[in-house]
Amino acid sequence: MNNIPDSVAEKPAKTKTSYVFPLILITSLFFFWGFVHNLDPVLIPHLKKAFRLTDLETAFIDFSVFIAYFVMALPAGYFMRKYGYKSGIILGLSLFAVGSLLFLPAADTRQYIFFLGALFIIACGLTFLETAANPYVTILGDPKTATQRLNFSQSFNGLAAFLAPVIGGMFILSGKNYSDAQLAAMLPNEKEAYLLQEAGSVKGPYMVMGIIIIIVTLAFIFTKLPDIKENKDEIEGSNIRHALRHSHLSWAIIAQFFYVGAQVCVLSFFIRFVTTSAGLAEQQAAWYAGGAGLAFMIGRFAGTFFMQYIAPNRLLMLYAFASMLLTIVAIFAHGMLTVYALIGIAFFMSIMFPTIFSMGISGLGKDTKLGSSLIVMSIVGGALLPLGLGYISDITGNIQYGYVVPFVCFLVVFIFGYKKWKPVVTEAPLSLKEL
Repeated sequence: MNNIPDSVAEKPAKTKTSYVFPLILITSLFFFWGFVHNLDPVLIPHLKKAFRLTDLETAFIDFSVFIAYFVMALPAGYFMRKYGYKSGIILGLSLFAVGSLLFLPAADTRQYIFFLGALFIIACGLTFLETAANPYVTILGDPKTATQRLNFSQSFNGLAAFLAPVIGGMFILSGKNYSDAQLAAMLPNEKEAYLLQEAGSVKGPYMVMGIIIIIVTLAFIFTKLPDIKENKDEIEGSNIRHALRHSHLSWAIIAQFFYVGAQVCVLSFFIRFVTTSAGLAEQQAAWYAGGAGLAFMIGRFAGTFFMQYIAPNRLLMLYAFASMLLTIVAIFAHGMLTVYALIGIAFFMSIMFPTIFSMGISGLGKDTKLGSSLIVMSIVGGALLPLGLGYISDITGNIQYGYVVPFVCFLVVFIFGYKKWKPVVTEAPLSLKEL
């Protein structure tokens, strides 16, 4: 039985052609949110210096970002069910731009809480973008290649993961590290000048990013895109209880919670970790963090290729197992071996988010947008689990021991890939409506 709407079935060539530019424009969003996320590894050691924070206190940088996903995921899904994907993307980009520009007054006031507030607003915008972009990519094309297509788009997220720490390290990190005793020995005006410089170095990069996002927002406003909307019956028939009847969605939510927690622990604390375990200088460590981002990007492209021959859930299981082994090395080894272990983990983490996501929303039909929102809500793992890492680091005095947290996370992802997902029959596809 053919469930494709007549308006789409009558013009297959035009519809297929119309996918190309929308995919290019949507894929650009993966780069932008990847870039701002991967500035966090730079912000953590930077703000730790500027405000003399503990590891647990610096973990609230990630908390402010990822708690926004939990708070805004369902409102974002509701907004897009009512107004469509394009409206959600425009609103998300607007919040992204506002939050970026708020870094300027935050730096001027030199209040840590204001930085956290600006990050929260940025993340609220990213929630809209990710809620829209991930299912958008899976639907715009052949359902059989949805996972490969999403991995390809998210590869540009990996490109951002390479560039952001390098650029952030160049323009934000000063390379100056003073102990509490050295700061206490400074003259008051000398100390004030140092802390002011540290707090203010974020202004330039975030101002430029805010301006770029404003330009991108205008591009979306004035560009016609095919939008994905459910009909009235689909909207009324979708609710959380109905969506969670899909067991693979429930397990995907759990797996994504732990995966995002692992990714944030590994990448956000990368510079802080390697300056301790390998004794690297901050700016040198930033280059290796860029190397981890490069490994993440290569892993995405490699994963897209391997999925032509290996089932996604089996590849997920294999990558999770490799990540567990490398995490053990990071915990117990010393020197540059720990740096290379983290870079290896970045490679093997690369396919996890898009693979879990696409497996989770497979076959949801009218529950696709709600299921997408629920999986995005599970990103709250990135807010909560790094707090555990920071706490373990503080009480043991060794940040390496804190990496037992991502080890447990990868174990959960391994179990999801091994046992907790089965393919389901896809329900009637969503309809395309030209804006």
